[in-house]
Amino acid sequence: MSAFNLQESEVRIKHSLNKDEEDFIVNRRKSIFTTVENLETHCSEDEVPNIALLGSGGGQRAMVGLLGSLVQLDKSGLLDCILYLSGVSGSAWCMASLYQEPDWSTKLDTVKDKIIRRLSGPGVSFTDKLAKLKKYYYEKDHFSLTDVWAVMVVTKYIKEIDEHTVSHQHDQHKKDPFPIYTVIDKQCKQCEERDPWFEISRLEAGYSLTGAFVETSSFGSKFDKGSKKNPQDEMDMLYLQALCGSALADGEEMVKFMWKQIKDFFDHLFPQIKTILEEMGKDPNDPPAEKYFQVLMDLVNMNLSVLNVIDPSDYDKSIRKKIEELAEGKRQLIFPEGKLDLTNKEAAKLYMERYTMDVCNYLSDWFSFWPFDACFSICRCMVQWIWGREYNFFHNVADEAVPPVLLEGETRDYMDAGVLLNSPYFSVLREERNIDLIISLDFSDGNPFMTLKQTADMCKKQKIPFPDVPMFSEKEKKYPNDFYVFKGTNTPTVIHIPLFNVFSCEGKLSTWRQKYRTFQCPYSAEMITGLMEVAGKNISNNRKKLLNLFRKNPVTYTT
Repeated sequence: MSAFNLQESEVRIKHSLNKDEEDFIVNRRKSIFTTVENLETHCSEDEVPNIALLGSGGGQRAMVGLLGSLVQLDKSGLLDCILYLSGVSGSAWCMASLYQEPDWSTKLDTVKDKIIRRLSGPGVSFTDKLAKLKKYYYEKDHFSLTDVWAVMVVTKYIKEIDEHTVSHQHDQHKKDPFPIYTVIDKQCKQCEERDPWFEISRLEAGYSLTGAFVETSSFGSKFDKGSKKNPQDEMDMLYLQALCGSALADGEEMVKFMWKQIKDFFDHLFPQIKTILEEMGKDPNDPPAEKYFQVLMDLVNMNLSVLNVIDPSDYDKSIRKKIEELAEGKRQLIFPEGKLDLTNKEAAKLYMERYTMDVCNYLSDWFSFWPFDACFSICRCMVQWIWGREYNFFHNVADEAVPPVLLEGETRDYMDAGVLLNSPYFSVLREERNIDLIISLDFSDGNPFMTLKQTADMCKKQKIPFPDVPMFSEKEKKYPNDFYVFKGTNTPTVIHIPLFNVFSCEGKLSTWRQKYRTFQCPYSAEMITGLMEVAGKNISNNRKKLLNLFRKNPVTYTT
C-alpha cells in the first residue's frame, strides 16, 4: 500500500482489487464452475480459468459485431464462462446498451431485439440534442468537445440519450460478466514516463497499471490532497460512450471533420435563434442576434478554409465588418489584420487559434447567454483541441507510487483508448486480476493483427507477461483465418479472432470491409443482422476450440 493512502483519503493507491470486485469474482467463479461442469468440461474448481472477453474499437461495426459475438456465445453455452467484459470505443457502446438491462445475459435474446429496434429506428431530435447540450454546458465545471461529440455524433449512432450512470448498476448485474470501460490519459499518451491506461467500472475509475483509483461516482469531482472538495454529478452513460468512443480526438485530418460537424450543428441552430431568445424573454433584435450569429458561421467557415488551404479573406472581412457594426464604430476586433501564410500549417494553426479566441471573447461582451455562450465555448475548445477534461484526483498529492506526469495540473484530459491501442488489453493485464485466458475480438479497420502485435511489444517493454506474437505476412493480414491462439510461459493464453476472415466472409473479405466501413451512416436493420451473423460465425465455427481452451491445461491447437 502507498504511504499516501491514509484513512481520510478518498484516492485509493494500492495494487489490489476493490473489495466488492473481489466478492464478485468469488461468486462468479462458482457460477462459472457450474457452467463448465454442465458443458462436460470436467475440472476442479481451482482449475476454472479466469476468462476476459475484449471488444476492440471500430465504431458501429464494433458495437454490432460485439453484440453478434455475445449472442452466439450465449447460444453456444459459453457466455456464462466469461469473468470480465472490457471494451474500447464502439465495443463500449455495445456494453452500455447491454448493461442498461439488469442481468442482461439471462435474457439476451430479448435484449438483443430491443437494441436492434433502437439502432435501426428514428434518431434523437435536434430539440432533445440541444437540451442535452445545454445541461452539459451549465451543469459541469468543465465543458469540452467530448460533450459536443456525445450530443452531435454518438446520438446519431446509438439513437438515444442515456442519462443513467455506471455506478447505479452496482447491484444489478450479479449474473453478468464484470464490465470495464477503457479510455486513455491524453497527457500520458504524449509522455514516455507514463501509465495512460484508464479504466472505469461500476465501482472505481483510475489508472490500471499505477493502481490508483477513486469511486466512479466521484470521478470528475474536484480533489485536493486526496480529498473531495467540490463534488460534481457523476457522468452519465451518454458522456461515457463519447469519452470511450472519441477516436477523432487525435489526428490533424479529424479537425476538419469536427469543424464540419459544428458547421452542421450551427446550420440547424441558426434558424431557431430568434425563437429561442424570445422564449427566454430576450429581445432578439437588441442587439441583433441573428445577424451576429452569422459571425460565428463565418468563423467556422474561415477555420475550414484555412484547413483546406483556401484563402479565407472574404470571411475575415465579413467578420470584421459585422463586429464594427455591432460596436457602432466605437471598437474594432483586437486581432490585427495580417497576411496569413497558408503554406505554413503550424503558423496558420496558431494564427487561427488566436483569431478565433479573440472573436469569441469579443462577442461574449454582447452575447453572454444561451446558446451563444456555448457556441463560443465550442469554438474555443476546437482551436485548443480540448477533449474529455476532468479534475485531476491526484491534485496536490505527493506520492512516489504515482508517476510524476499524473501529478501535474489541476485537470486531466481523457480520450478514446483506440488512438493508442485499439483493444483494452491493459485493463485485464493487471496482475491482481489474474487472467488466464483472453479472448480478443478484433473489429478494427485494416491490419487485424496490428493491435495484438502492439500489445505484445508494449508488454515486453514494460515487463508485463504476454505471449510472443510473430510477424504476419501481407497475405495473411489481407486474408486472415478466424481463430488464432498464442501461448507463453507464465503468461495468459490469448485467442485472437478477426471479424472479417476467409471463413466468416467465405472469401469475400473486400466486399464485407467495403460494406461496413468505419465512417458511414447508421446501419439499417438488415445491415445490423447481417453483421451480427458474420460475427456469430466466428464463435459457432470455433466452439469446440473455445471450450477446450476454457481449461487451464488444454490440448494445444495451432493457428
